[in-house]
Amino acid sequence: MELGLKGKVALVTGAGSQIGFGKTISLTLAKEGCDIAVNDINLEDAKKTVAEVKALGRKAIAIKGDVTKKAEVQEMVKKALAEFGRIDILVNNAGGIHPQGPFLDQKEEVWDKDFNLNIKGAMFCSQAVLPGMIERKYGKIINISSSVPKMAFPGVSTYAMSKSAIYVFTRGLAKSVIKQGITVNSVAPGWAITNFDKSGPPDELIKKFTPNTPIGRGTTTQDIANAVTFLASDVSGDIVGQVICVDGGATMQ
Repeated sequence: MELGLKGKVALVTGAGSQIGFGKTISLTLAKEGCDIAVNDINLEDAKKTVAEVKALGRKAIAIKGDVTKKAEVQEMVKKALAEFGRIDILVNNAGGIHPQGPFLDQKEEVWDKDFNLNIKGAMFCSQAVLPGMIERKYGKIINISSSVPKMAFPGVSTYAMSKSAIYVFTRGLAKSVIKQGITVNSVAPGWAITNFDKSGPPDELIKKFTPNTPIGRGTTTQDIANAVTFLASDVSGDIVGQVICVDGGATMQ
C-alpha cells in the first residue's frame, strides 16, 4: 500500500532512547520516505537515531530541547523549519513517569513534572508547529498517550491523569483544526520493554504484566511505530480525533 509519505518531514520528540518508541517511529517513517527532525533532551542520543535514519538514505537532524520549556520548543521548531522548510508530521512522543508512592506522601513538584512533560509538552509542540500547518492547510499530529487511563490501577497517579488529559487534548485539538486540513490522533501503547518503566528488570515486568495481556506478550516499539506511521499517512485521512489503543487487548473489556 502506498502511504503517501515520500518527501514528507516529521518531527519526533523524545526519540533519543535507543530502545524507545521514538527511535523506532523515526526509522519507520524514514523507511516510508520521510525526512526526520529528531528531538531529545539528550543530544548525543538524538544523534545516534539520526545516524540510523541517514543510513536509510533520508535526511535527518538532531535537535536538543526540553519540551516542558516553551522557549526551547519554539527554538526546536525554528531549527527544524530552517533545515527542512516545513513540518508535515508532529509526533508528540516525549513523556515519562516519576515515582510517587502513597497519595499522602506525594509531592507537588513531582505532580508538576508529570503534567509538564506528558501534557504541556505536547501542547507546546503542537502550538509551535500549527501556524505552518495551517498556512499550508496540511498536517498530521500524533500524540503518544497510554492505555493506563483505561485500566483499573490502584492509587493516585499523575502519570495516568496526565495521559488522560492527552485523550481530551487530542479530541479538542482535532475538532479545532480539521477544517484547516490537519488531523490529530493519539496512539495509546500497552506495556513495553523500554527505558520508560524502571520499576524492575525486564524479566520481572514480563511476569507482572503478561497475565493481564490477552495477546500474551508486551507491546513492541514496532507495534507503536506501525500505528503512528499509518496515522501520519494520507491513507488514514478519515480518522480524526481518535485514541487508538495498541496494547495486545489489555483494554478491550
